[in-house]
Amino acid sequence: MSSSQEITRKAKSNLAFALSCLPRERKRDMVTFYAFCRVIDDLADDLDLPLESRQQGLAGWRNGIEHGFDQPDELQTEVVGLIDRYSISRQPFLDLIAGCESDLQPQRFKTWEDLKNYTYRVASCVGMISTRIFGCVHPDSEKYAVALGHALQLTNILRDVDEDLRNGGRIYLPLDDLARFQYSEHDLTERVHDARFTAMMAWQADRAEALYQEAIDHLQPEDARALKAAEAMRKIYHGLLEKMRADNFHVFTRRYSLSKAKKTAILLATLLSR
Repeated sequence: MSSSQEITRKAKSNLAFALSCLPRERKRDMVTFYAFCRVIDDLADDLDLPLESRQQGLAGWRNGIEHGFDQPDELQTEVVGLIDRYSISRQPFLDLIAGCESDLQPQRFKTWEDLKNYTYRVASCVGMISTRIFGCVHPDSEKYAVALGHALQLTNILRDVDEDLRNGGRIYLPLDDLARFQYSEHDLTERVHDARFTAMMAWQADRAEALYQEAIDHLQPEDARALKAAEAMRKIYHGLLEKMRADNFHVFTRRYSLSKAKKTAILLATLLSR
């Protein structure tokens, strides 16, 4: 088993699950890309590693992507091969690394536009690269990927409010939106779950819904087959968003997920769709 396969197998994520939609060669290449994403994300998030080590690790990846690796390991060799094979721009890889680097220090986002710049780098760029590996041909597929990236990351943010607070006091919800509902940062850190909180979370969920719809609006018939894995992801995460909303966003005490049976049903329905 290659290093990228092992990383993907251990992650057990929704993306790894959705890759079942892909032909063998493209699935192999997406496994490589997903492993790259996991390594970069883990470097940003692993609080057991000294900050300097995490900074050096991300800097090494950034320099290697931009200028070439001096002594590449197995995954680095696979990633460079992926970039060359699909003629992918290096910029979204660099933007993704920059987005993860920004997580090395606690940060706050005043407005949705501020947060959107972050979700573009850590999620939309993933989608843009993926469309190349999927074999998309229509220019609207990149717009699909950008909108879907924002929607998926915002859904993650809503699900992970408590986990992010425990992971270095991270808050990704826009502070202007907290103020809109007269809900303070202190309320959030104290895990106050009241009408103000649920209204604020519903506001964010409505924003995510609009982004999911924007992605659908950019889905073109020419790339419908190529984007089956992405569509499976959209349906799984949209289902997760609906589950949180139906349960009144009890994210401080529950870790929301869809059952394997539910995800399998979504995957099969997506595979069988035209």
